[in-house]
Amino acid sequence: MLTDILFGLGFVAIVEGLVLALAPSRLEQVLEILRQIGSERTRTLGLVIMTGGVLLVWLTRG
Repeated sequence: MLTDILFGLGFVAIVEGLVLALAPSRLEQVLEILRQIGSERTRTLGLVIMTGGVLLVWLTRG
């Protein structure tokens, strides 16, 4: 189980690093959009994305 957690964290780090390396200006635009939509909608968006991730992991590891 610990190896799965470390794998997941490593994979997230790879994806985050790719975003920062390949599209830093686009990331700034996305952050500005998130500032404009407000904290509550950003929280809801985060929960929806997290739920999708949990479902994806559940389906693949099921």
